[in-house]
Amino acid sequence: MHAVLKNPMRGIALKVSSVVVFLAMQTFIKLAGSGIPPGQVTFCRSFFALFPIIAYLAYIGQLRAAFYTANPVGHLKRGTIGIMSMAFGFYGLLHLPLPEAIALGYALPLVAVIFAAVFLGETVRIYRWSAVLVGIVGVAIVSWPKLTLFRDGGMEAEQAIGALAVLISAVLGGMAMIQVRRLVEEEKTATIVLYFSLTASVFSLASLPFGWLILPWPSALYLIAAGFCGGVAQILLTESYRHADVSTIAPFEYTSILLGGIVAYFVFGDVPSVTMLIGTLIVVSAGIFIIYREHQLGIEQREARKATTPPA
Repeated sequence: MHAVLKNPMRGIALKVSSVVVFLAMQTFIKLAGSGIPPGQVTFCRSFFALFPIIAYLAYIGQLRAAFYTANPVGHLKRGTIGIMSMAFGFYGLLHLPLPEAIALGYALPLVAVIFAAVFLGETVRIYRWSAVLVGIVGVAIVSWPKLTLFRDGGMEAEQAIGALAVLISAVLGGMAMIQVRRLVEEEKTATIVLYFSLTASVFSLASLPFGWLILPWPSALYLIAAGFCGGVAQILLTESYRHADVSTIAPFEYTSILLGGIVAYFVFGDVPSVTMLIGTLIVVSAGIFIIYREHQLGIEQREARKATTPPA
């Protein structure tokens, strides 16, 4: 494969495209219905994502190489944690308004900073710790009105459980990110993407005896479409990293809350509350600041290496 020249505008376009397709995936899952078991949703999301992923890897000539791994146990760990995160996240998605599910999902990068410091020994200075704390306050503002619904029972309690499920998903997602950080030291991106979809498909299939439903055709088609969208979005996201630095494209992840609000209003009739908007603004601001600080630290580290590298 030839080296790809950086093209930030193309990278941004691909990133935004991935956000749009991931949002389509979430919309299809919500349209499928709230009574579907998370394991069944996770299987459809993972299994049908394999078709575009395998086609893409074959197209770029990496399919055979993607199956080779030097760390099957690492992929097993990543798959186990990732599928639990996905199942909790889908449960929350099915029981919460779309904008609130998206906003609570923004807790993931905050958790990832904490776990990177604890498990990877990364140095996290006062600026990023402050941003994490501010972001957690924002998450609390978004989630608290839902979590207080436990005492009300019925549909309100389901929304409270949904909010808690999304927060648990974010914690598990942070753990999965740590495992991915370890895998990328010795594995290709294509291998990580492929093996996650494979392990997630197998593990979620194990939930078949625990109450899978025979779905009406519309719901089944929505879940199949969600799986294809998930695979296509993963491809677009992977391609975006080939054309631009992570720090350049990462902030565009937050376009999902704007697009999600529009979809939620016109498709599901959901109107975001003032509390949700305030909390989301705080979380997004904290996340963007963390991205900015990581970008600045990356520049400082590169400058330090240049300064310490002896001339040839």
